[in-house]
Amino acid sequence: MSTPETQAVQARYARRDSSADAQRYSLYANAAALQAQQERLRVLARLWRAHGWTDLSGRTLLEVGCGSGGNLLDLLRLGAAPTQLTGIELLPERAAAARAVLPGGVQLIAGDACAAPVADGSQQAVLAFTVFSSLLDPAYRQQFARTLWRWVAPGGGVLVYDFVVNNPHNPDVRKLPLSELRALFPGARLHSRRLTLAPPVARRLPAGLIAPTSLLLPPLRTHRLTWAVKPL
Repeated sequence: MSTPETQAVQARYARRDSSADAQRYSLYANAAALQAQQERLRVLARLWRAHGWTDLSGRTLLEVGCGSGGNLLDLLRLGAAPTQLTGIELLPERAAAARAVLPGGVQLIAGDACAAPVADGSQQAVLAFTVFSSLLDPAYRQQFARTLWRWVAPGGGVLVYDFVVNNPHNPDVRKLPLSELRALFPGARLHSRRLTLAPPVARRLPAGLIAPTSLLLPPLRTHRLTWAVKPL
């Protein structure tokens, strides 16, 4: 069952140029996208190793807004078991694309995450990458956060990767500052890193200069990866 906010999200994505998006986020064609993915994976692995997870085998991991399955494929490469992975995607065409590339053991659920049949406390990690910024209704953001938090087992967490600055050229997204994350997950212990060189800047640089520029100019990092841990 859709809600006014999920219908609005679908309408916003319908307005996007899918061919331009494919080029912009192509890991093969776009050095900035590849650098952002590799940086994000390094920080993700560092956060989880510091959390005490020596490997991902047997861990129940779920991604909300899994798109065409790229992040779930990354989790498989990091050692997650297909049968322990779940993806949820609102847009049917993206859910179909994910099904086409992921192993059959990965569970995929199409539709609104807040209505998804996920048992409370069943997941050791729930990922939400650039999802909150697509939810412009504050009340739905809160409902969404409460849903993800319910799914997480004690000792697990919600992993959020999202914008910390607004995009003046895209009114369909809204930033998610660390202060709002604290309010959305008030019982969590937060471990957070700011990363990702501003994409408009990164796309103009030679591939070999993207990472050094990000290291030298932290204020130009536009995203934050946050591991919000549920206490035991």
